[in-house]
Amino acid sequence: MPKGGARARSGPAPDPTALRRERDAGEWTILPAEGREGAPPEWPLTEPNERETELWAALWRKPQALMWERFGQEVEVALYARRLAEAEEPKSFVNLSTLVRQMSDSLGLTTPGMRANRWRIDRSDSAEAGPAKPAPAVTNSARARLRAVPGGSG
Repeated sequence: MPKGGARARSGPAPDPTALRRERDAGEWTILPAEGREGAPPEWPLTEPNERETELWAALWRKPQALMWERFGQEVEVALYARRLAEAEEPKSFVNLSTLVRQMSDSLGLTTPGMRANRWRIDRSDSAEAGPAKPAPAVTNSARARLRAVPGGSG
């Protein structure tokens, strides 16, 4: 087991609304919910199988694909598609699924990966977003917390 040092998921998540915190001072990139348009790039690895081709096309339609394209991550995305296709096989090794999860984090395909990359998907114009629900009020008052519990006194 590793000792000491920072871990990828340690500590609080970055707050996109933080005003003056040094670790949150960086800009967040807002990605359009409709994703990347156009044909996917040319497959960069050896000949893909049918499933890899399907995954490749689907991945390049995602909002994150705009950033992969900007940073030239075609090989990383192709390796992810290849490993995901292998992990889907019935008798694949468990460590392959762990690798796929780690790769999906680094490509920003998971919520923690999006946070780590400081990416957010703009859902404000999306019809799928539906009406916004107000967030429940957060309070530190013990009395208010007791009122929220059925049968609580306060």
